[in-house]
Amino acid sequence: MSTSALRFPDQARRQKILQLSLPIIGGMVSQNILNLVDTAMVGSLGNQALAAVGIGSFANWMAMAFITGLSAGVQAMAARRMGESKEGEMAIPLNGGLLLAFALAAPWSLLLFFLAPLLFPFLNPDPAVAIHGVPYLQARLLGMVAVAMNFSFRGYWNGINYSGVYMRTLIVMHLANIVLSYLLIFGVLGLPALGTAGAGIGTTLATFLGTALYFIEALRVARKNGFLKGLPRGETLVTMLRLAVPAGIQQLFFSAGMTSFFWIVGRVGTAELAASNVLVNLLLVAILPGMAFGMACASLVGQALGRSDPEDARLWGWEVSWIACLSVGMLSLPAVFFPDMILGLFIHDPHTLALARFPLQLVALTMALDTLGSVLMQALLGAGDSRRVMLVSVGFQWGLYLPLLFVLTQIGLLGLTGIWVLQMGYRAIQTLVFTRLWQAGHWQKIRV
Repeated sequence: MSTSALRFPDQARRQKILQLSLPIIGGMVSQNILNLVDTAMVGSLGNQALAAVGIGSFANWMAMAFITGLSAGVQAMAARRMGESKEGEMAIPLNGGLLLAFALAAPWSLLLFFLAPLLFPFLNPDPAVAIHGVPYLQARLLGMVAVAMNFSFRGYWNGINYSGVYMRTLIVMHLANIVLSYLLIFGVLGLPALGTAGAGIGTTLATFLGTALYFIEALRVARKNGFLKGLPRGETLVTMLRLAVPAGIQQLFFSAGMTSFFWIVGRVGTAELAASNVLVNLLLVAILPGMAFGMACASLVGQALGRSDPEDARLWGWEVSWIACLSVGMLSLPAVFFPDMILGLFIHDPHTLALARFPLQLVALTMALDTLGSVLMQALLGAGDSRRVMLVSVGFQWGLYLPLLFVLTQIGLLGLTGIWVLQMGYRAIQTLVFTRLWQAGHWQKIRV
């Protein structure tokens, strides 16, 4: 390993890392709060409504997973242009991302909107769930263009060190979502009580509000960087697709892999499925800081490569990893020492809680290592190495973990503890591969 991997960043570099990372973390935390509030509001409508929104949300995530790859492409290119001191071209990748967002998301969302009544029964055959789920999913699908554009804006703001814009807009958007959903779910202020459809409409309207705010901010500060000044060249669009398509495929297979995971665990037992649902949600919360540090790292790496300073880019990868692993490791300690206190907030059956206790401790103990993988994966994306990231991520999840999980649970060799040992084990191996790829440095030669 390079000696730079052993260096803890000095104060100036720590400050820069935190300035970029903390607003991203704030935006992501606001998303988690929104999810909890939405769940609480819809939960008052009954089990069928709650199940419908859960299934509809996941189906919407699956539908747009491929398009979210635009963020990685815009961020890598914008950061590279910033490092090259090409201020008049920094927003050109954003123009391309917005163009592709509309071209890809508009027809796809309309097609799925009309197919939703036919597709939803495959996700859940209960007609009572479908009554709530179809209108909710359709409302969410109509916001896909705005979601795709927002991901492009996210990549741009993070790529040029304006992550505060990303955080502020997300917070406003999420607050609007809560208010609009409440009004439309329960029919307040003379509005019709639309139930789950109101929750979907509220989310979509808030998403378009976020898009409008991003456009206003970009018109204010990014016109000098080329925002909306002509169409991007074909070469720019091709480069963006080269970066975005692998990242989108990775997201698509990851979300499909999570579906497969729950299907396999559900065949083991109901208690194991309930415990895993809680563990996955806690895991997703725990990895947020690592993802945020990784997004900041992607920008710093791209900017350093734009300055033709690959060694500085390599150093940013290790230094951000240091801070991220230390931060997440400290945040995970309560789950190691007080697992019952945390699990007791979600699990009330003593048997299920006992099943989940050691897996939670295992997840907490390995989160620092998992965070290293998250940061270096994002660093590789920032360098434009999205194809290799896709091959590693999809290959380990679908070529190793899921087949092993299926076979070993089918023959009765894995209970819940074994399932999570295998889960964190495969992610640890994946982290080692990303670490080796970063150390090898082939990403330094990629042109963006």
